[in-house]
Amino acid sequence: MLNRLLKLFAPGKQQHKMTSPKIIPVSEHGLRRAQFSSNALKVIEKLQEAGFSAFLVGGGVRDLLLEGEPKDFDVATNATPEETRKIFRNAMIIGRRFRIVHVRFGREIIEVTTFRAHHDQSDNPKDAEQSHTGMLLRDNVYGDIESDAVRRDFSVNALYYDPSNGNLLDYTNGLADLNRRVLQMIGDPEARYREDPVRMLRAVRFAAKLGFTMTENTREPIKRLAPLMSHVPPARLFEEVLKLMLSGYATATLGLLREHGLFEALFPGTELCLQKGGEITNKFVTQATLNTDKRIRQDKKVTPAFIYAAFLWPPLQAAIRKLMQENKMPLTAAMQHAEQGVISQQLSCTALPKRFLIPMKEIWALQLRLLRREGRKAFALLEHPRFRAAYDFLLLREQAGENLDGLGLWWTRFQDADEAQREEMVKELGNPQRQRRPRRRKPKAANSTTPPATS
Repeated sequence: MLNRLLKLFAPGKQQHKMTSPKIIPVSEHGLRRAQFSSNALKVIEKLQEAGFSAFLVGGGVRDLLLEGEPKDFDVATNATPEETRKIFRNAMIIGRRFRIVHVRFGREIIEVTTFRAHHDQSDNPKDAEQSHTGMLLRDNVYGDIESDAVRRDFSVNALYYDPSNGNLLDYTNGLADLNRRVLQMIGDPEARYREDPVRMLRAVRFAAKLGFTMTENTREPIKRLAPLMSHVPPARLFEEVLKLMLSGYATATLGLLREHGLFEALFPGTELCLQKGGEITNKFVTQATLNTDKRIRQDKKVTPAFIYAAFLWPPLQAAIRKLMQENKMPLTAAMQHAEQGVISQQLSCTALPKRFLIPMKEIWALQLRLLRREGRKAFALLEHPRFRAAYDFLLLREQAGENLDGLGLWWTRFQDADEAQREEMVKELGNPQRQRRPRRRKPKAANSTTPPATS
């Protein structure tokens, strides 16, 4: 405790003003214990029994106040990760930049974070480290609940629920912002975005998901600071893309990402095509997000492979056209070369694990194979493990206005037909023979009696 006080008042250190919380009783906020995960409540009870403070905080509290259904529940405590792990046998410390504890109950994971203090309250680079751009490379300086509140991102995510008495603790005017449906960054937005550029993606995601309006000071720096996304590891950005596109609000999110210059940081080739492309290109990408949102609302599976296949399709087609026109490459060869370039550019921005990269390439390759239906080819394609995804992709292209000469309808009918009907459908296609190249004539002998052609 003495060392912490010495650090707090050490020369050259910034002192951060603490604030008293607004204590909001149950009668005013309306939350009840029964609305929260029983496992999250168990975690809090055990921490409190061990002599620690513990609260529910973050998106779970926010969503319940908005009468939504939280996907998970987070706990904040003054217990360190090591102390938390000792209490729970089913706990694991994860992370290096930001150490947290996962307490597992079957399939449910309760995330437990230790109260954070400002990073400049530590001289130990193992606890806090910043890059030259201001980005936090490590952020493991522990504090109390007051310092933790002002270290969170948005005011609506800094509401602490105490299940022991039902009170809601509000240090940042979060409940008022939630009622006004506004998104307000805690502290100086530009400094907070520089600390972690991913907060700009979170601002867009929450604005789209919650239907909130960003305050002017929260919104204004984003477009200027969008290039800072290049400092975020591609693997982390891949996880963020999934959150952005699998939230059920991908269409609204896409619009906000483009408006604030963030989509270019995630998918530079796609953004260029959207700016230069025609109506079909723009409609194709928008239709992909619309279909994704629809499937999520219907509790249907959406694979990242399909999302990436759709987003990267416009730059892939642009690259193919260029190779065919300028290098006179045949379609298949042009597609293979174009894939390499498009994927290489994308991987420098956001990672794409092989388990999704390979299916994405198969969806693309099948777009050519779906054209070839003669003989037994159509029957074989039905058995391909990626057929359904490729078929959905084909329909997406037609929905965007691409003229494929009724190919989608043909495959729809083919799937619904019985064996005899399928045979007849293939037969009706005919059996177009390959066009033979004309034979090159041998040069005539020098003593040929045939007169040369005259013009």
